[in-house]
Amino acid sequence: MKSLRDLDIDFMGVRNLAFGLSMALVVAALVLLALRGINFGLDFTGGTLVELEFTAPVSAAEVRTRLADSGFSSGVVQNYGSERDLLVRMPPQSDEDQATLGDRIGKSLLEGWPGSEVRRVEFVGPAVGEELRESGGLAMVAALALVMLYIMFRFTGKFAVGAVVALVHDVIITLGAFALFQWQFDLPSLAAVLAVIGYSINDTIVVADRIRENFRQLRKTTPVQTINVSINQTLDRTLGTSGSTLLVVGALLLLGGSAVSGFAEALIVGIGVGTYSSIYIAANVTVMMGISREDLMLPEKEQDARP
Repeated sequence: MKSLRDLDIDFMGVRNLAFGLSMALVVAALVLLALRGINFGLDFTGGTLVELEFTAPVSAAEVRTRLADSGFSSGVVQNYGSERDLLVRMPPQSDEDQATLGDRIGKSLLEGWPGSEVRRVEFVGPAVGEELRESGGLAMVAALALVMLYIMFRFTGKFAVGAVVALVHDVIITLGAFALFQWQFDLPSLAAVLAVIGYSINDTIVVADRIRENFRQLRKTTPVQTINVSINQTLDRTLGTSGSTLLVVGALLLLGGSAVSGFAEALIVGIGVGTYSSIYIAANVTVMMGISREDLMLPEKEQDARP
């Protein structure tokens, strides 16, 4: 029985089709981000979070109705952990004392529920939320820039461009998924996007390292053939890593509750597109830029020093 390493799949044979599909997905993601935007959580918008524990099961719809009747609008109510535990996320309210808003929300909701209690109240000011949003954007830009420099020094400029194009592709599509499904984007979600950058570049480096090695060893193959051989040789590692990671993240999504749902959702999308981009974006861009054996050969002094 053949292993994945022994397969001879012509990945680069459909590189133009794959690249066109990727560009269509990126454009669709950008349109969604422009039209629907991202559903930022309180970490970025500011507002009040109230965690409640009831003595009996209570539905989120019932609490949402009571909130509206009490004059609190636009609140997000959801169960977490059990049917007796609720989270209320309330954006800043006009003409309200934000410092006491959480206490007043808790008091209005717990009326008629003896023994129930407010377990936690958190308030994030709009200025802090704006600062976090700007810092998050700068963190992603800095990560992409540092990755490009690292790849440029380790491999070549053509690989660096391919790696960064793949990372931008992954980030845009992941954010597009948040815009499409209106998943709440909070600090854990931002951490997941940065983790996707790290995961994707790790996968890209493994493939790039094998491509460089084969360019130096295979003398009678074209660049496209060499890249195909390299991708096939690393396919078992790529799928094994992606599959095992998705199992863990899937368990986190199903069992971790609402506190980590955004983190898990971003990772699931990011791992999928990151695995795809390391094959069809990073490698494809290097082909489009005319990668050649000369770009990856050792310097003459280093070659002479080799036994």
